[in-house]
Amino acid sequence: MTDTPGLDPALLAAAEDWARQDPDGGDRAVLEAEIAAARAGDLAAAAALASRFAGPLAFGTAGLRAEEGPGPARMNRSVVRRTAAGLARYLLSRLGEGADGDPVGRGAGADGSGPPRVVIGYDARRGSERFALDSAAVFAAAGLQTLLMPRPLPTPVLAFAVRHLDADAGVMVTASHNPPADNGYKVYLGGRMTDEAGRGAQITTPSDAQIAGFIDHGAPLESIPLATEGWTVLDERIVGAYRLAARTVLAAPEHSVTAAARRLDVVYTPLHGVGGAVLPDLFEDAGFARPYVVPEQADPDPAFPTVAFPNPEEPGAMDLALAAARERGADLVIANDPDADRLALAVPVREHPGREGAGGPQWRMLTGDEVGVLLGHHLVDRLRPTGAVVANSVVSSRLLSRLATELNVTHETTLTGFKWIARVPGLGYGYEEALGYCVAPDLVRDKDGMTAALVAADMAASLAAEGRTLLDVLDAIALQFGVTVTGQLSIRVADIALLEAMMTRLRVTPPTSLAGHDVTTAVDLSAGYRDLPATDALMYTTADDSRVIVRPSGTEPKLKCYLEVVRPVDSAAQLPAVRGEAAAALEQLERSVAEALGQ
Repeated sequence: MTDTPGLDPALLAAAEDWARQDPDGGDRAVLEAEIAAARAGDLAAAAALASRFAGPLAFGTAGLRAEEGPGPARMNRSVVRRTAAGLARYLLSRLGEGADGDPVGRGAGADGSGPPRVVIGYDARRGSERFALDSAAVFAAAGLQTLLMPRPLPTPVLAFAVRHLDADAGVMVTASHNPPADNGYKVYLGGRMTDEAGRGAQITTPSDAQIAGFIDHGAPLESIPLATEGWTVLDERIVGAYRLAARTVLAAPEHSVTAAARRLDVVYTPLHGVGGAVLPDLFEDAGFARPYVVPEQADPDPAFPTVAFPNPEEPGAMDLALAAARERGADLVIANDPDADRLALAVPVREHPGREGAGGPQWRMLTGDEVGVLLGHHLVDRLRPTGAVVANSVVSSRLLSRLATELNVTHETTLTGFKWIARVPGLGYGYEEALGYCVAPDLVRDKDGMTAALVAADMAASLAAEGRTLLDVLDAIALQFGVTVTGQLSIRVADIALLEAMMTRLRVTPPTSLAGHDVTTAVDLSAGYRDLPATDALMYTTADDSRVIVRPSGTEPKLKCYLEVVRPVDSAAQLPAVRGEAAAALEQLERSVAEALGQ
C-alpha cells in the first residue's frame, strides 16, 4: 500500500480517520496532502504525520498549548471540542444542576443552585475565535450557562470576568507570547469550584489531572453534541466594568499626583496583540495622557510581522518602541505581550550625568525583577496598614523579601507560576521575574500587564513630581540592600527525556563551588522546602550570597537556570563600579553553571 519504509499502517489509518472527522477544511486539506505524500514515499511527510499523532496533547496546569494544525498532538478544533466536552463533564460532576450541600453557595442562582456558569475569552491569534465558538457550542449543548466575551480581548479581562460574573470556570484561548504558529487553551476556576483564594485563578494540581481524566481523546466528534444557539455574547459593559475597576489600583486621591504631573509622554506597544484595545483607554480613564501607540505594532496581527518572537524580553522586540521614544523624547516605554498579561518597561537615562551617550538620551530595559521590586516598593506603604501580603515565585529575586522585612510587611515565596502566587492568602501584590505582576488580586487573580502599567505610570509620575526617576529608586534600594543583578541561562535539548538526565547528574554529583565560590547550601526542592510543596528544582547558594536555581521547563524541552548575584555597596559614588563588578560576576556564574551541566 505504501512506498515509505517503516510507515506504520496504524498511523495512516489514524490520520485518515482524523481527516474524515476534522471539522476544519483547512486542517483537513493539510492532513490529506500529508497522507498522500507519505504514501508516495515522502519521508518528511511521514515524519510530520508521526509528530502530529505522537499522542494526545497533554492537559496540564497550563491547560493546552501547542502549534496549530491537524492531529491529536496539535491545537485544533477537534482537540478543543473534546477538551471542552471533558471540562463540561468535570464541572457537571462537581455541580450538576447545583449540587445540594455546596458549602460555597455561589453560582448561577442566589441560593448557589443552577448549572455551572462558564465565561470564554479569546485573543486575536489564528483560530482563537473559532476555538472559542466551538467551546461555547459544546458547553451550551451540555447544559452549562455559557457566556462569550464580545471580541478579542486581553487575558486579564477574562480573568476579571470570572470573578466579576461569579463564573464557576473560565476559558481563555491564547498562546500568550508563544510563536505565531501556536495557540492554547487556559482554564480558570471560580464560583462554587474553589475557595476565595483560588477564585478566578488558573487551575493547579489536582484540578488539572481531574479535568484531564474527563477528556476522551478518542471520542468520535459526532458523539459530542453541539448547540447552534443558547450561549450569551456579552456586550461592552464587561470591558467597561474592567476599566472602571482598573482605576482603583491607583493611590487614593489624597495621595495621588496632580493631573498635570500625569501628563507623561508614554510610548506603548501591544506587540501586535490585543492590549491596544484596552490599555490606552485605561490611561485616559485615569487622567494620564493617552499613550503614543507604535503604529506598526498597534493592530492585532497573528503573524506578528515586525518581531522575530512576540515577547518583549526577546532581542529586537522593543526596537520600534525605543526608536519612537528617542524621537519623541518620551518619559517611559511600556510594552505588553500579545495577550497583555505581561508588562515590560524601558526608561531613559538622560537624567543621569555621564549616562547620556552621543545622539541623545539612551534607554534601558528594566528586568522583570527590577520592575517587580519597584512596584512592590511603590505599593508597600498602601499595603502595610491592611496587613496584606507581598509574594514572588522562588525563581524570582530575593530582593522583594528583604525589602518587605525591612518595611515590616509579610512576604511569601511560592512555586513558579501565577497559579501559585495568586493563591497566597491575603495577597496584596505578587510578581514573578518573567514580566508578570499582580497589583490588584481582588480584581484579577492572575498577572495583569495593564493594571500593572497603570501603577508603573503612576509611580513614574509621582517620582517626576519630586524630581526623581525610577533609576533613582533602584539606586536607593541598591544602597540599602546591595547591588542585585539577575539573569537566566536556558539549555535547550532535542529530547525532553534528557532533562531528567541532567537533573539526575546534578543530584548525584552536585557542584561544590560555582564561579570560584564555595557552595554553602544545596537544596533539592523535590523534597519540599520550608512551606513550598515539592517541585523538580535544585537551589544552590554560594559563600558570596549568589544563588542558582535549576529546573526543567514545564512547557518546553529546556532546562532553565535562574541566577542572582548580590554585591554590597557603601556609597552612591561606588554604584557604577559595583554594578560593573556584579555584571561580570553574573557572566562568570553563568559560565560556571553551564560547565556544571556539561555544556
